[in-house]
Amino acid sequence: MRVQLTRARFGSRVQPLTLLPGDRFGFILLKIHPTALVGSKARLGENVEVGAYAIIEDHVVVGDDCTIQAHAILTDRVNLGARNFVGYGAVIGSAPQDFDHSRSITSQVVIGDDNTFREYVTIHRGTKEGSATHIGSSNFLMAGVHLGHNVRVGDRNVMANNCLLAGYVHVGNDAVFGGGSVFHQFLRVGDMSMIRGGTAWSKDIPPYTVGAIINTVCGINSVGMRRKGITTPARADVKRAYNLLYRSGLNVSQAIKESQTSDWSPEAGGFLRFVGDRSKRGLCNARGSSSVGTVEEKGA
Repeated sequence: MRVQLTRARFGSRVQPLTLLPGDRFGFILLKIHPTALVGSKARLGENVEVGAYAIIEDHVVVGDDCTIQAHAILTDRVNLGARNFVGYGAVIGSAPQDFDHSRSITSQVVIGDDNTFREYVTIHRGTKEGSATHIGSSNFLMAGVHLGHNVRVGDRNVMANNCLLAGYVHVGNDAVFGGGSVFHQFLRVGDMSMIRGGTAWSKDIPPYTVGAIINTVCGINSVGMRRKGITTPARADVKRAYNLLYRSGLNVSQAIKESQTSDWSPEAGGFLRFVGDRSKRGLCNARGSSSVGTVEEKGA
């Protein structure tokens, strides 16, 4: 078992390196500020740094090589993977802002590896018994980002300052959100989409698209796809799928049915599967096209 501390007891004003009894090579190397508070049931990995006045509560797990900066708070059942950075004043694992939530329930925040959570990021835990808010790996959340309860975020996403995601929002991989963009509960954001800052969204955003104004996309993210190594034929295939949905005059059901007569690259196939999934939120419109609505609203 790893050593569990009730409080870091170091007399020096600097942050000392401390060797504590461990379970692999005999010792665990921790760097904990004297003013930090660590719950007796918290579990810390090796080479963890904890800054001044940070709080790590009971039942929190912090993986190896993590940095928890000053005044950050990890509450309740947060499970933090390896090599994560939690910035000044960030709060991860606090109770959902949900009138139906009961503080008696047990829920989690589950986080992968190599994420950066900058100053004052807030992430709420799941709102139902046994549920969780999930964040993958290698994401970069800039200062002031908020993730509501039961949000699911994939890998390698970038969210600029003050993005707000309401409960149950699902984000794929490699998306980029401009600062101050806000997302309504339950909507989906597809892989490698790019969202303009200062915009508001209440409908699903298909993969590989560029979000320009409220609930409106304006084409595919060709530059981002090229930078991620997606080939020219695959990019052209995504554009063909985009045009089938938004430029053909077909409704969603008709466009999906028509797509089944063609072969598609994996990327375009992912675009069409995302579109075909039924959602109460409906799909974003495209600039210059008529409303596509939900699958139900625009059935054949």
